[in-house]
Amino acid sequence: MRIAFIGDIVGRPGREMLKEYLQKIKKEYEVDFVIANYENASHGFGLTVKNANELVSYGIDCMTGGNHTWDKKDVEALFDSHEILRPHNYPDEVSGTGCKVYEIGGEKLGVLNLMGHYSMPMADNGFRKAKQTVAELKEQGVENIFIDFHAEATSEKRGMMMLLQGEVSAIIGTHTHVGTDDFQISNSTAYLTDIGLTGCRDNVIGMDSKIPLKQFITGMKGHFDIPKKCKKILQIAIMDFNEGRCSNAFKLKYFCDGRVLKTEAWIEKD
Repeated sequence: MRIAFIGDIVGRPGREMLKEYLQKIKKEYEVDFVIANYENASHGFGLTVKNANELVSYGIDCMTGGNHTWDKKDVEALFDSHEILRPHNYPDEVSGTGCKVYEIGGEKLGVLNLMGHYSMPMADNGFRKAKQTVAELKEQGVENIFIDFHAEATSEKRGMMMLLQGEVSAIIGTHTHVGTDDFQISNSTAYLTDIGLTGCRDNVIGMDSKIPLKQFITGMKGHFDIPKKCKKILQIAIMDFNEGRCSNAFKLKYFCDGRVLKTEAWIEKD
């Protein structure tokens, strides 16, 4: 099966890039299933029902969340009506789930959404939850497992790779909005510390730079806004899974000026 993953979709600019390019990408690269992170999709904070329906119409099959999952009250209803996940290491008492299994061309795909600890809300231990859930999926006969690890610290993301390489098909990081240059396949597991945002690229992590700069200079906080006009980017990882192993992976960057950059994941040799 061929899986595509899109990281943090930031507001209208991110949604516009999906509208323009996602169906073309699915057709050109024969993608079977698309996963995307929704937590910044509605003006940078959370997800509304309207925007959830919009994203589904563009060809997204499953959406993952993070620390901004709860920013819009709509999300409670979306857990029941859409293929929406929240970090699985939120306590069991919290609504929704962070793990779902899908049937794709006769094979099973497990999608697991986890959240880190550093600079994040209170939650259960993501590493313990990861080991437990992966073991449960394998007991159910699910070999192909994709993890969106939503975390601030690069060390936590790399630690998750060290914990689960060879056990899952892919671990892709989200949250920082800044893409990293370490896409690799190690012990048959695809890994990327952070895939980067889909949205505005010429400001501060997708937001208008005025308030972030004011905060950096004066310490005074304010409300972050997404620019009405900006230079946009879509960042997407495409991976081939077979019997739990990732055999091929690459990342595409689509720029609003028509440029497309492709980066192949390197394969670690034994």
